[in-house]
Amino acid sequence: MDDIDRGISEAAELLRAATRVVMFTGAGISTDSGIPDFRGPNGLWTKNPLAEKTSTLSWYLNDPEVRKAAWANRARTYGRPLQPNGGHHAVTAIHATGKLSVVVTQNVDGLHQDAGIPEDMVVEVHGTVKFARCWECKDRRPMGEYIEKVLAGDPDPKCVLCGGIVKSDAILFEQALEPDVINRAFEEATACDLLFAVGSTLAVMPANQVVARARADGAKVVIVNGDPTDMDSKAHLVIRGRITPTLTAIVADAR
Repeated sequence: MDDIDRGISEAAELLRAATRVVMFTGAGISTDSGIPDFRGPNGLWTKNPLAEKTSTLSWYLNDPEVRKAAWANRARTYGRPLQPNGGHHAVTAIHATGKLSVVVTQNVDGLHQDAGIPEDMVVEVHGTVKFARCWECKDRRPMGEYIEKVLAGDPDPKCVLCGGIVKSDAILFEQALEPDVINRAFEEATACDLLFAVGSTLAVMPANQVVARARADGAKVVIVNGDPTDMDSKAHLVIRGRITPTLTAIVADAR
C-alpha cells in the first residue's frame, strides 16, 4: 500500500467514526470544473497579474480601467456551463450520510449548492459571484442584470438605484469579511469532531483559522491538497494528491 492509499484508508476510518463533519474547501476543489486556482503554476494570478488587481478593493474602487477589465472578464465567463465535479459530489455524498454539519468554503462559484448541498449548509466566507452589490447603497441583485448592461455596451455599469460603483458580491482583498459569516464558520469548526480541509493552501487569514480552531477544540483534522499548506502542522493526517479522485476514494472506502 503506497502513502496515498494508506492516507485514503485512514481518512475513511476517521469519516466512519465521525458524527459531525465540517468540510472546508478552497479553489483546488473546483479546478476539475474548469475554474483555475490562484497561486498554483497555472493559477489565475500567476498568469495574469492584472487579475490580482481586479481582486483588490482599492484598485477596483479607484481605477476605472481595473473595473472595466473585471466586468469584461465577468461578461466573458458569465453563463459558461460550469458543472460540479466529482470532488463536489463526494462532499454531497457525505451530506447524504447525515454526518455533514456544514461546508465552509473560500470559493465564490456556488458549485457546492449546484451539487446538492442546501443553501443554508454552505458558509461562503468570501461571498459569491452569482450576485452583484453596490458599494455605496448595498443594493444586491443577480449578477446577470449587470452583465446584460455590459453586453449592451456599458463597460463599467453603475448601480441602478444610486449610481454607485458595483462589484460582485465576492469579498476582495482589503475588504472585511462579513462578521456573522466568519463567526458561524468558527462556531461550526469548534463544534465538529472531524474537519476536512480540501483544495486550499490555507494561507489566507482569517478563514484558515477554521482549521486551527477545530484542532484546538479536539476535532480530528485531515488536509487533502496537491501541495503543502500553511496548516499541515495542525493536521492529524495530510494526503498529498489530486482532489477529485482522493475525495471520491475516501467516501467510497468509508461506506
